[in-house]
Amino acid sequence: MSLSPQHPASVPILHVDDDLLLVDKPSGIVVHRGWADDDGGLVVLVERQMRRRVWPAHRLDRGTSGVTAFALSATAAAAVSGAFAAGEVDKVYIALVRGHPPESVTVDHPIANRPDGPRVPAVTTFRRLAVWQRYALVEAVPRTGRLHQVRRHLKHLSCPVIGDVNYGKGEHNRFFRTEFGLHRLALHALNLRLPHPSTGAPINAHAPLSGTFAACLATMGILAAVPGPPV
Repeated sequence: MSLSPQHPASVPILHVDDDLLLVDKPSGIVVHRGWADDDGGLVVLVERQMRRRVWPAHRLDRGTSGVTAFALSATAAAAVSGAFAAGEVDKVYIALVRGHPPESVTVDHPIANRPDGPRVPAVTTFRRLAVWQRYALVEAVPRTGRLHQVRRHLKHLSCPVIGDVNYGKGEHNRFFRTEFGLHRLALHALNLRLPHPSTGAPINAHAPLSGTFAACLATMGILAAVPGPPV
């Protein structure tokens, strides 16, 4: 695997044991093999780092950073996949959006789970954390796991994510590139909670916001509104 300049040689490990690996995925790299022409993406990068095979448990979009789960055996992979399918995994994202969504709102709006597929139920709860001029920082808690769910539900609220070339607005994306040097999707998987595949004990992982996203929020004066690790 040849690494492009934006791809690191390793990724931060948030948790590892005999069955489970949680890492902090950087923005700009795909997770699964075959999703894009990206030299294998995060899977290959993590396998090189760990020197063993890993099984990706879920997918983050290329532009999204944050907590990403891998199983370390086929048996553990089946257990983790079952937990995701059963809704036993809690995920918390933060996003910088155009506009001011309600202080707290739940979006129950069906979306397609694959391109050109039928619409299926999708639910996300949002909480507004801070505002700056025409923009807002929000917390997103998806209750289902659909394709681009958080991004599409924010668009449904007329509050697209900054840096989103599919569902956002070019003028706002350009503003943040020019004024804040933010050349990425402003969406980060902050916390992940799931049952351990062997013991069932809850495992909590927190990926602190860093890099240009954190620097942007700091310049805007709203970085302190980002939630900390779960208690």
